[in-house]
Order: sequence, then C-alpha cells, then structure tokens
Amino acid sequence: MPYPVHALAHRELTTEAVAEFVALPTGVCFHGDDDAVDAEVRRRGWAWEHEAVCDSLLTGHGHVVCVDGYEPFGYPDARRFLVFGEMHPHDPDDGYEDGGAWLGPYMDTWRGLPGWKARENCTAEDCERVLEAAARAVSEHLGAGPERSAVSSASVVTGPPLTHRVWRTPAHALVLGPCADNGPYGYLTHLQLSCTPLDCAPGLPPEGDREALEKWIEAHIDW
Repeated sequence: MPYPVHALAHRELTTEAVAEFVALPTGVCFHGDDDAVDAEVRRRGWAWEHEAVCDSLLTGHGHVVCVDGYEPFGYPDARRFLVFGEMHPHDPDDGYEDGGAWLGPYMDTWRGLPGWKARENCTAEDCERVLEAAARAVSEHLGAGPERSAVSSASVVTGPPLTHRVWRTPAHALVLGPCADNGPYGYLTHLQLSCTPLDCAPGLPPEGDREALEKWIEAHIDW
C-alpha cells in the first residue's frame, strides 16, 4: 500500500543549479565583510530567506541554500544544504484527527516560493519521482551515477522510506535524499542535496554494509 503524504512542494533541480551549488566551497571568501557578501548575493540573483529556513538564501534557481555560519561562499570546511522539496508525511501515530493541520502555514511558506509546485494528498512514490529527477541532474553534472544508494529508515529520518544517493568529489560528499526539517519539530521533511566535507565521517563503507552506510549518510546530512 502506498505511503500517504499530506502535502508535497518542490522545484525541479537542474544541472545548472547543481553546478552552482557544488562550486560554492571553492568560491571567494569574504571573511565577514557583510557588504561584500550582500553584493555577491545580489550579483547572483539570490535573496536572503528567513521564513522557510532561518538565515538561509533563495538562489536564482529558486532553491533554498543553508550553510554553517553566515557566508555561503568559499569556506570548503562548511556544511551546505540545497533544499528543492518539502513534504508533510502522514504520521500513523498521530493521535489528532486533523492530520497535522497546524503544519499548513509551514507548508504554505514552501508552496509560496517562486516557481515551486505543490500537491496535496499524494504518496511517497510522488516524492521518490522528485528525487529520481534530481538524481539525474546530479549525475549529469558529475558525469557519473551515485556510488551508493540506500532506502532511508526511521533511524535516519522520519516519514516514508525514500532513497538516499551518494556521490563524492575529491573533498566533499554529496548526498541526495530526505532529511528532517528541524524547524517545525521535525514533522516536515526536506528533499535536499547536501555538500559536506568528506571528513564528517570515516571512509565510505563497503557495498552491502547497510548499517554503516546509514550512519555515514546521517553524519553528512544532519544539520
């Protein structure tokens, strides 16, 4: 039986958006110069975003970028996350009959982002299709498919089991998949691409070691 999802909002992840995001760690550092950071934000066609995720940025491609610290540019040791989807999964243990209606305003924020599409009363399969399309964009940019993939479990993120996919660059891990939105108490779920230093966890576990891979993924996607 398909896993029900109350609501899904997303914007297509393109190869151009992936290329811009993956290049952020190698950009120029402005070392606390707020005016220079703001000038670069404007030059890129970005804007500060404080509703969807506190102290984040809305890129020119319409996605939300979050980063350790204030500056999104440069700083190769920083952790970065590009959110291109948001879902409100059904909670089978929810004791309320309203299906978490109080989360509606949070989802409205994501639905209202420029160029985002929204669906109500869909399923995990709809979310998986969004991730599959995003994975094609990442693979096209990197010129290779993911090195590992694993279906998420409750130990990594709440909500329906969805696929995490892993790529590596010489210095960073790229993980595409679901991640808890810790803003509204973890009831919502991001669909995101993370770009984090490889040393957030030891080497990529061998094929077939699911438990170790889950821990490796969790170490890289946790905000």
